[in-house]
Amino acid sequence: MGSFKSIFGVAGAAVPVLYCGYLLYYFLDVGGSVQGVEDTGLGPTVIGLGVIALLFSIPFLLKMVRLFQGPRTPGPRSNAPTDDDDDDGGAAADAIIARYMAHQAAEQAANPSRPAPQSGPTKPSFGRKSG
Repeated sequence: MGSFKSIFGVAGAAVPVLYCGYLLYYFLDVGGSVQGVEDTGLGPTVIGLGVIALLFSIPFLLKMVRLFQGPRTPGPRSNAPTDDDDDDGGAAADAIIARYMAHQAAEQAANPSRPAPQSGPTKPSFGRKSG
């Protein structure tokens, strides 16, 4: 699937380069030569098309290089399992929650003047509050 994506990416990048190249060829053919193009007033157009074609060729060349380099090797932040990564069935998440709850209990014991958070749902209100 990745190879089709790469091939279509290269083809998509080649379309504007080929279009600008065709227009350059056409204008040079109409003028007959570079001097003829200058005489007919198409010199700035041909120069502009050449610059645009060069700019469009940069992504085309980069995609061609990536296509022939092959697949990239995974970096240091890969999803590949390591020796210290063992599937503990969510025990790490349980430990995080337990640490958080212990921290909350210790904070509540250190600050008794602050009220404990409400555990039940609050009554929803809409509009102006009366009373």
